[in-house]
Amino acid sequence: MSKRMAGIATLAVLAVLAGCTTTTTTTSTGPAGDTEARPGRLAAADKGDPERRAKVRLELASAYLSRGQFDTALEEARQALAAKPDWPDAYSLLALIYASQGDNRQAEQSFQRALQLSPQDGNLMHNYGWYLCQQRRFADADRQFQSALAQPQYRDLARTLMAAGVCQARDNRMAEAERSLARAFELEPANPAVAYNLSDLLYRRGDYERARFYVSRVNAVPDYTNAQSLWLAARIEKRAGNAAGLEDAARKLRDRFPQS
Repeated sequence: MSKRMAGIATLAVLAVLAGCTTTTTTTSTGPAGDTEARPGRLAAADKGDPERRAKVRLELASAYLSRGQFDTALEEARQALAAKPDWPDAYSLLALIYASQGDNRQAEQSFQRALQLSPQDGNLMHNYGWYLCQQRRFADADRQFQSALAQPQYRDLARTLMAAGVCQARDNRMAEAERSLARAFELEPANPAVAYNLSDLLYRRGDYERARFYVSRVNAVPDYTNAQSLWLAARIEKRAGNAAGLEDAARKLRDRFPQS
């Protein structure tokens, strides 16, 4: 699955629905191939300098987190901090692991420690904002998103605007959510996750013509199309009273995703 498709698959659930998924800004390539490769890689890293050792451990922690192996991810993140104490990236990932385990007290403490160490880190503010949104602390989440957007060196503006829009919609602030998502679309019109979320919001607001426009941008590209985007298109056409459009979307959904 491509990164873009993964974004749709995740945010189609997150959008203004009741899904609950933690987003991260860390990159991962998966644990070192397989279980046989992992000890050799760690042994090589452990012989090197602490910086390299910490980096390898954190990469492994991120990979295990992405696979849902939370206990192993937690141990790797702790090993990264043992090699490089006071590393904000490690505390940030540690917070995401704790959040995935439902340990909100430890997650909060880890996010706060990371922010103490790196108070101008837009990626960290984004992650913390999304965590707060998951906790339904909407005002606090919005402050973190706005702080991230205000950082001069922060470049992932569309991602944070999209997260802010999703969070605002969850708080039933639909007009604000539309502005955030529309701005995200202006910045990244080719991003299918942004287009999907904007379409979903407009559908919920009863603006079916505009909703159709944005979801059609997703479904026009086979690599971007998935069951959620076709199901949204079908619902839009049904509400709009377009029987032909409804049948077309339903046929594509049945043909491409029969198990959905």
